[in-house]
Amino acid sequence: MARDDNRGGGRGGRDRRNKREDDGPELIEKLVFINRVAKVVKGGRRFGFAALVVVGDGKGRVGQGHGKAKEVPEAIRKATEAAKKSMVRVPLKEGRTLHHDVEGRFGAGKVVFRTAPAGTGIIAGGPSRAVMEALGVSDVVAKSNGTSNPYNLVRATIDALTRTQSPRQVAQRRGIKVAEVLQTGEQNDEATADA
Repeated sequence: MARDDNRGGGRGGRDRRNKREDDGPELIEKLVFINRVAKVVKGGRRFGFAALVVVGDGKGRVGQGHGKAKEVPEAIRKATEAAKKSMVRVPLKEGRTLHHDVEGRFGAGKVVFRTAPAGTGIIAGGPSRAVMEALGVSDVVAKSNGTSNPYNLVRATIDALTRTQSPRQVAQRRGIKVAEVLQTGEQNDEATADA
């Protein structure tokens, strides 16, 4: 019986890891899709489940993960762990929208995101909406073309988000000041309006 009491690893390593994860920032977890698959065997069918989960901190970080298991909760847990490992940082304008319009692709999935004024809300379909909510975007307009497969749409959305750049990143790459980057954009807008 004494042996059963000591099965936790001796030093409590598992407990320490769980505490460390709990101390981190509060993450928003969104279950996007669950798929039930059947394997036909001699005695009948064996069912398994695949889950697609999006995780974000609501402040500009987001990730997606996929997990498979015989039970739904286990599949969701695996997908959540995968999503936490694949998180990327996205620059946000005023913490509510994207800096510029952007397009993302993955497979046959194509999504287009446009910046929106305050109060617009998230105008996007299922998988893209889940990613934007987890990311912390509150104003954006999205359109998806091509496939409606949630796996491809989530990956296309993350592809679009990784392409976004803040004025600071553009200025750093060009070796100029941020004000010059913003001023160049305004001059281009005025030239287009005059034409």
